[in-house]
Amino acid sequence: MNQQSLFDAPPAGIPDGTVTRALAPNLADYDVISGNLSGGGDSWVMQCLLMDAAREAGVEDRVYTFHATLGPLEWPAVEFGGQHFPSAAELAAQQSAASGVPAERHLERRKLTQDVEPAPYDLLTYIAAYGRFPRLGTRFCTKAHKESIEETAFTPVLNGLKVPLGLARTPTAVKLARPVRRLKVLGLLGEESRDRAARPAYRHVASNGVRHVDEWCPAKEWTKAQVRDFHATSGMPHHWTYDSSPGAGDWGGTSRCSCSLCFLSSKRDLLLGVLRRPRLAALIAHVEHVRGDTFRPDWSMHDLIAWSKRPGAPDPGVVITDETPAFDALEQSVRAALRKPPRKEPDLSRGGRAALPLLRETCTSACS
Repeated sequence: MNQQSLFDAPPAGIPDGTVTRALAPNLADYDVISGNLSGGGDSWVMQCLLMDAAREAGVEDRVYTFHATLGPLEWPAVEFGGQHFPSAAELAAQQSAASGVPAERHLERRKLTQDVEPAPYDLLTYIAAYGRFPRLGTRFCTKAHKESIEETAFTPVLNGLKVPLGLARTPTAVKLARPVRRLKVLGLLGEESRDRAARPAYRHVASNGVRHVDEWCPAKEWTKAQVRDFHATSGMPHHWTYDSSPGAGDWGGTSRCSCSLCFLSSKRDLLLGVLRRPRLAALIAHVEHVRGDTFRPDWSMHDLIAWSKRPGAPDPGVVITDETPAFDALEQSVRAALRKPPRKEPDLSRGGRAALPLLRETCTSACS
């Protein structure tokens, strides 16, 4: 590690609190390096840049990959034209393997209930129980279903390093000679939003007596056009939702590969999501109807469903029925959550708006 102490004032322009005192990390300074893979195009670029840097630093064996799966809310796998197109989770695992990370160092985790026998706790069930949809200022979807899951997933990895690194005598020790250092690597592009453009490419994000976590976005200065070109030259296929139809290869579908229906998405992406996954859209609209809160302050899911039926709406290219046991389980858990009082009153976007109707013509019998 560099000679300068973490407690010294950093030189001008150097991020405060990071392990490496520079504008970019020295990967050899970290005990664990984790590439966060969503299955999106940016993730593949990030993972390749990460592995190149890890090999150069001689710490390839410290690299893990991680995918926080959202289950039925993610873009699923599809069979189209006699070909299988992988889900976001499947593609994340393929990206990890193709970059050279052993299968045992690819971690895929999902939020679970705290029951004696834990079961998947899907985001839409969480929203139905909470009573409100996520907003820019309250992105509990990211916090509860991604970030906290990631920290939990890496706890045993970090504990397993305490003794070999000479930081403690037992893996369960909480008093260490120094925290275990983890570098969290993300595939964010500054071009995607003003918030991401302003976000430092390298920064300190969390620390306590056991762990010190810094964040690095090696692809921050890349453009979407460069990401597409990289996919073409590297031979790694991009997720099917980016195309007008699976396998088209035209990048004419959604501009993002996150939740199938994410409140941060553009109107066109959301219309494509509604048309490609009508059963999911109807279930979200049912949550709106029962709770009184809307999917977004400016657009309700009811609005989006209505707009998707108008002339000029995008061609979905493929329609997913979502007739699967996993989606059936999601629908049942959402319905059960809606039978109970919400944890928060849904007053974020109800103000002055009439109650949203029940979409009986599009919602399945499980919604009624």
